[in-house]
Amino acid sequence: MWFRRAINALTVATLLSVTKSAPPGFPGSGNGLWYNSPGAVWYSNYLPIGNGYLAAMLPGGTSQEVAQLNIESLWSGGPFENSSYNGGNSLPSQQTQLAQDMQSIRQAIFASPNGTIENIEEIMVPVTDYGSYAGAGYLYATLDSSGSVSDYGRWLDLDEAVARTSWSQGNTTFFRESFCSNPLQACVQYVNSSSGPLPTVTYAYSVAEETGLPMPNVTCLDNNTLSVRNYVSTPGMLYELLAQVQAPSGSVSCNVVAGSNSSNATITVTGASESWITWVGGTDYDMQAGTVTTNFAFQGPDPHNALVALIASANLASNSYESLLSDHITDYTSVVGKFALNLGQTPDLSTPTDEIMASYQTYVGNAYLEWVIFNYGRYLLTSSARGELPANLQGKWANEQSNSWGSDYHSNINLQMNYWCAEMSNLDVTGPLFNYIEDTWAPRGAETARILYNISQGWVTHDEVSTFGYTGMKLFTDSAQSCDYPEANAWLMIHAWDHFDYTNDVQWWKAQGWPLVKSVASFHLEKLILDLHFNDNTLVTAPCNSPEQAPITFGCAHAQQLIWQLFNAVEKGYAAAEDTDTAFIDDILAKREQMDKGIRVGWWGQLQEWKFDMDQPNDTHRHLSHLIGLYPGYAISSYDPAIQGGLLYNGTFLNYTKEQVLDAAGISLLHRGNGTGPDADAGWEKAWRAAAWAQLGNETEFYKELTYTIERNFAPNLFDLYSPRSSPFQIDANLAYPAALLNALLQAPDVASLSIPLQVTLLPALPPTWSSGEMKGARIRGGITLDLQWSNGKPTTAIFTVDSNVAGRERDIVVNYGGNVVGQFRSNGGTTKAITF
Repeated sequence: MWFRRAINALTVATLLSVTKSAPPGFPGSGNGLWYNSPGAVWYSNYLPIGNGYLAAMLPGGTSQEVAQLNIESLWSGGPFENSSYNGGNSLPSQQTQLAQDMQSIRQAIFASPNGTIENIEEIMVPVTDYGSYAGAGYLYATLDSSGSVSDYGRWLDLDEAVARTSWSQGNTTFFRESFCSNPLQACVQYVNSSSGPLPTVTYAYSVAEETGLPMPNVTCLDNNTLSVRNYVSTPGMLYELLAQVQAPSGSVSCNVVAGSNSSNATITVTGASESWITWVGGTDYDMQAGTVTTNFAFQGPDPHNALVALIASANLASNSYESLLSDHITDYTSVVGKFALNLGQTPDLSTPTDEIMASYQTYVGNAYLEWVIFNYGRYLLTSSARGELPANLQGKWANEQSNSWGSDYHSNINLQMNYWCAEMSNLDVTGPLFNYIEDTWAPRGAETARILYNISQGWVTHDEVSTFGYTGMKLFTDSAQSCDYPEANAWLMIHAWDHFDYTNDVQWWKAQGWPLVKSVASFHLEKLILDLHFNDNTLVTAPCNSPEQAPITFGCAHAQQLIWQLFNAVEKGYAAAEDTDTAFIDDILAKREQMDKGIRVGWWGQLQEWKFDMDQPNDTHRHLSHLIGLYPGYAISSYDPAIQGGLLYNGTFLNYTKEQVLDAAGISLLHRGNGTGPDADAGWEKAWRAAAWAQLGNETEFYKELTYTIERNFAPNLFDLYSPRSSPFQIDANLAYPAALLNALLQAPDVASLSIPLQVTLLPALPPTWSSGEMKGARIRGGITLDLQWSNGKPTTAIFTVDSNVAGRERDIVVNYGGNVVGQFRSNGGTTKAITF
């Protein structure tokens, strides 16, 4: 099977006249990562596979492969460790006092000469039982082989989502491949040899390298299945793994290790020409059991029976290994294959990925590596987002019982940017994100809204959220900067609106999208208050701070822009939802008109971060919070003085032009620096800056920042590292990178009303490195697909195709290139508009 693929690949290489030193079987297109030695360090060398439910990291060993495993719902903390866990909330009996405290805080802010105060600790709650996403141990696959290794190669095939390793010992060539199948909710590892039966193969499980996990109970479920049962902590969540071995031409036996008191077991395969092990895993976590009626227990049944059924379905006698692999590849390509990108790259099949990375330079760039990283980002999102839970701070790949930031759901940028590329690059992976919000944020968040904010409508959460509905406001050192963030719900509801705007899925919008958006908008309707400092009759948020940055103040630009966009989404989606609550929509329209829009130009020409003009030119903070309306939002990029202008500020009416607002955003972005500052040196902040520069049409700064992200923060395995050349791994730059790159090729930012034409801009920040290329299957708001080709730095053809299901939501589309309108059309269902240049 593998040898057939290798011969085919070599034939392709010959036809292309390519001198190929990549391993036989590596994609001839170059779409993958390859290395000529095994990985030594988990976060920088191992290669990831996953299906959303499960994940694994693989070093690509020879005689022994040590796969580190993950189960998506395996978390420490929460009600599994403490029955009194309450999601970080104050007690219901404290609601009256908290309302008084909130009122005092607001009065102090408005009375302050510059509208700021130092802290709001009286309304925050100490962190307890927050927990962390945890690793699930290691699977060892050992070949009883010896001798020196030659012809070694390992690679991750991004066309097929399969990790492979080949090597020779003596006269025998060995081949191993691993993948995680989404339809089967299982992962598979296969091994064969070129001659004769395999040496004895042994499979075992251990937590010795998984820091913090208790000792497991490993037994034989039957003669070819390992059963692993363990707890993430004591007390804590139960997890189970079942690993079943198939060796059609050999003998398989499961044996309890002598003297282990039935706490350990191994599976041995002898006389087989091929062998594969399939593993499934689960916990007793139940996302839908986080409600008032279940006392927010999140407790589900023992996973054993479900796993027994799952492993049986994954290894039916009729399922040959070839069919398992083929079905997996078919499923994966059905998800990622609706979109394709070509940057004019020439595949480098003679240089391993780590060596390409080592020679990569900022602004010099490398179109081939940049293309691979783009595809890798979509691979990582697809491989981590299609389970029951959304992609977390590390996707689904974490290697300890307690991980940095809990590998949680940071919702003041990180969770959002994980999904920036999904809609535009035609990835249907957002369903679990909205299910997670509905099942874990909304129920406990309604309690937080009532107790903390004295608001009876809707729900709220804050920046750091776990799988257990931790919706309260954390109290720790400088916590107000990072945890005073009740706009997390609003930002995620922009994603809900975007999903509907891109897909026109009215059924989903009615059933899930609109109820979520309406409930969050209802919360913010109650939370907005009059500005009693400037007394300008505007509605503002108070208290607020720009995410993770002092001071505590009112009318923060980030919050005001977000809520304004949220209220626009309500108006645009109201008719499709067939809601009859006219009082609600009237309240939205009235308060949207009255609210401060968060757009002001300050004393040094910057876009102000706060309502007070107190930004400093030397502020290089990692977040671009006040530029959210530039990217990924549109309050800045689609600024309309007729809608957002006419501000009354300190007794003076301000009415900026769009050019003035964009210029101010550019000044702020320039002064914010390149993402290497005293507070952080992370990849995600650089990817955000690259996307923002692209939005401004600045090709030079865009490409400089995008390439700096790669050189500074990407590891040899192309994982994004929070700090250069060291752990922790943090996936958000990997997943934001495709969106930043696409923003240089295609822009169609949202607009305040469906009656406003949608402005589509082609190749707004194309760097010379990608002077010729092609994009197929890109998505645009309004249910539109774009196929675009360009050559010598200019577009040659652009074909727009409108979905058939847009009835009632047709809109005017204006296509721009190089500052000129090059086409216009109405997005009637089934319309095709071709533009040639």
